Amino acid sequence: MSSFFMFLTFYILATAFPLYVKDSMHGNQQQMGLTITVYIIGGVIGRPFSGLWVDRFGIKKMAVIGLSLFLLACIGYFGAKGILLFLAVRLVHGICYAVASTAISTAASAIIPDSRQGEGIGYYSMFMSIAMAVGPALGLLLWKDKNENILLLAVCLIAALSLAFALSIRLPGQQEKGMKIISPMASSHVKKPLHWSDFIELKALPISIVGFIVSFAYSSLSGFFASFAQDIHKSSITSVFFLTFAVMIVLFRPVIGKIFDKYKEHYLYYPGIVLFAIGMILLSQVHSGAAILLAGIIMGIGYGALLPCFQTLAVKLSPEHRRGSATGTFFLLFDLGYGCGSYFMGVIAAFTDYRMMYSVAGFTALLSVAFYYALHHRHHGRLGIRKKQTESA
Repeated sequence: MSSFFMFLTFYILATAFPLYVKDSMHGNQQQMGLTITVYIIGGVIGRPFSGLWVDRFGIKKMAVIGLSLFLLACIGYFGAKGILLFLAVRLVHGICYAVASTAISTAASAIIPDSRQGEGIGYYSMFMSIAMAVGPALGLLLWKDKNENILLLAVCLIAALSLAFALSIRLPGQQEKGMKIISPMASSHVKKPLHWSDFIELKALPISIVGFIVSFAYSSLSGFFASFAQDIHKSSITSVFFLTFAVMIVLFRPVIGKIFDKYKEHYLYYPGIVLFAIGMILLSQVHSGAAILLAGIIMGIGYGALLPCFQTLAVKLSPEHRRGSATGTFFLLFDLGYGCGSYFMGVIAAFTDYRMMYSVAGFTALLSVAFYYALHHRHHGRLGIRKKQTESA
């Protein structure tokens, strides 16, 4: 629930703030785009530090601190009347989001038994998908009357709910005084110079690179579908498309988690990436509303298999006391893929059209197969992960 309300805030503002900048601040298209870009930049800045802080100072402590600052940033929008000050608050908000989301995701992996990580992370990330479906529609509803006070009050209330649920989290092996899990890094009193490996978990890096490529392709969907639908005179189906996409993720998520725990991750990744790519390529050729929804169904099933698979692998392949850094590493690469993809897919669309952009996105997703096989499949499998769990036990 804490994660749900945090991501709900993100998707509400991602939809409403470009309109807010246009209508209330009389901003241009470039400034409208910066409302998302600056937030992502803040997230990228905060990700490496968030994993380090979670491992050193404790999961719950950083979750509470991150979400408290996240709420304060939401309150800060009330006083951000100029575009420069507004973008500065967006940057800080993005950093707070990185810290909070890394801590909450790490808490989820700490609570879930190792034997059910795939299923548990699947349920956890399902609430991100629900927020993805509800958030944009709620953002448009809150901005319907162009009343910034109503929008910001609602966002502050939702962020406060995220913080309230974080305060109720109970972690295994938790110290009530320090509010953190004991780990070699957290309990060490030996001070040593920071190294880049303190910020990036190397064992989570290979699967995070695959996540970067998939996120790069996905950015074309979240960033440009509304404009594409408008171009082909199907604007009325935009909200239904995203709802269909999210419903497919939610419906198949319980099955996907159990498959991960029972079989090798390859049984999820390869079918998932093929379905996601086919959906993208189909989207590049659609001319009817039914075909658009079919593409959304196919992509929703595929994408629903990929995200929890990547996130669970990043944690499982890393040492237990580095869960925070592993989660931060994964989301750092995932956010980078989203940010870079949004720019390059926009360039492709500008020089060609949206149909070509979605074709490129589909083949980019398929490109991740080569990276997955080279970086993960050849070196790791279910036996490797079970061996690591046995040695850890």
